[in-house]
Amino acid sequence: MKILVLNCGSSSAKYMVYDWENKEIMCKGIVERVTIGDSFCEHEVTGRDKVTIKKDCPTHKEAVSLILELLVSPEHGVLKDVKEINAVGHRVVHGGEKFAKSVIIDDDVLNSFKEIQDLAPLHNPANILGIEAARAVLPNVPHMAVMDTAWHQTMQPAQFMYAVPYEWYEKYKVRRYGFHGTSLLYVAKRAAVLLGKDPFEVNLISLHIGNGVSANAVKKGVSFDTSMGFTPLEGLVMGTRAGDHDAALDFYMMQKLGIGPKEMDNILNKKSGLLGITGQYTDRRDVLEAMAKGDERAKLAFEMECYRIKKYIGAYAAALGGVDAIVWTAGVGEMAADIRARAMEGLEFMGIKFDPEKNNAARTRNQESDISAADSKVKIFVIPTDEELVFVEDVVALLENRYDVHTNFKYSFQDPAYRNKLREEELAKQMQKRPELAIARAKIPGQPN
Repeated sequence: MKILVLNCGSSSAKYMVYDWENKEIMCKGIVERVTIGDSFCEHEVTGRDKVTIKKDCPTHKEAVSLILELLVSPEHGVLKDVKEINAVGHRVVHGGEKFAKSVIIDDDVLNSFKEIQDLAPLHNPANILGIEAARAVLPNVPHMAVMDTAWHQTMQPAQFMYAVPYEWYEKYKVRRYGFHGTSLLYVAKRAAVLLGKDPFEVNLISLHIGNGVSANAVKKGVSFDTSMGFTPLEGLVMGTRAGDHDAALDFYMMQKLGIGPKEMDNILNKKSGLLGITGQYTDRRDVLEAMAKGDERAKLAFEMECYRIKKYIGAYAAALGGVDAIVWTAGVGEMAADIRARAMEGLEFMGIKFDPEKNNAARTRNQESDISAADSKVKIFVIPTDEELVFVEDVVALLENRYDVHTNFKYSFQDPAYRNKLREEELAKQMQKRPELAIARAKIPGQPN
């Protein structure tokens, strides 16, 4: 059984083909600059070197077509025919209250996504375009949606309600939904493996730090609270999103600038965060480089982001009443040792103490790392996320009519013996140049490492 996974962003399309019988990633890649111009695809086949293919993709339909061409290409492909694809799994950022787990997409489901697409304006429209493009190109296979919000459906009213008129919830479903759920589910299950515990006996603070950022309090293995809210705008400092701030300042500035709700929404989602503070940077690498050169606004952005993360760690530790592990994941969480260090600095009184040498070594997307100090009471892990594998497992389970919410469903990566062969290949290459990676490698209880 071959499963294609698609994750369409506003200007990109990530993909992976997974061989379910052999439990192997056949290939993965990303089409960048979709709709922008000068589009290109970075395509990686297991056991081969990564290649870059340039082809203009004015819409997501061309991007999906390019992906399918590469999959059957004599030079770069892994399939003889696209008919070998048994199903397609799609990422959908916002599923609202209606969807508590992954679903098979039909016209009614797609229309439901369209009805709430304004709740995630940077993502849901692109997700929908990807679904429509893939259904047009592959009309004879089932398509499934995996929702970022589904993981957080275990939150209770005291955590997900806002102190606004209750009628807003009754009539318009205004509440906290939370996002990055697929990633947070994966790292929660993997953290339990690294702790050697039952997944429903662990308390975690998971930090998904990418361009978008989520903090997640996990209590007894389920989502208890999360930083993102009704939309992905709330919470921590992000690449272009404001995160937490006084809502009154939005109205104040609308009056001062003479702008309407649409313009303010655009400012808060696309012109704020790190970009708003620095005036030019959204990528943390650029922020850190500018800070090293003495850029005071870059330094301010760095300090603001790290301080906000630290505040959430403290708040969630209190809410949980005890923490087994802090988990860092996603691009920045996995690679930015400086941000991890600054955010956890001074938390020794809470039993959170990192090893600076291990933290500096743990910069890879291919290894689960333990950066805890030897005397840290709380474990600190860096776990590369794998949203695509969650997609695959949900899709296959839906096809086989055995899928359920994660509290009643066991994923293959919950097995201590689970290994990601493609990542292990990449790690072996990295370790030839960076042998220090080994000092941070996490050990799985009861398993050879």
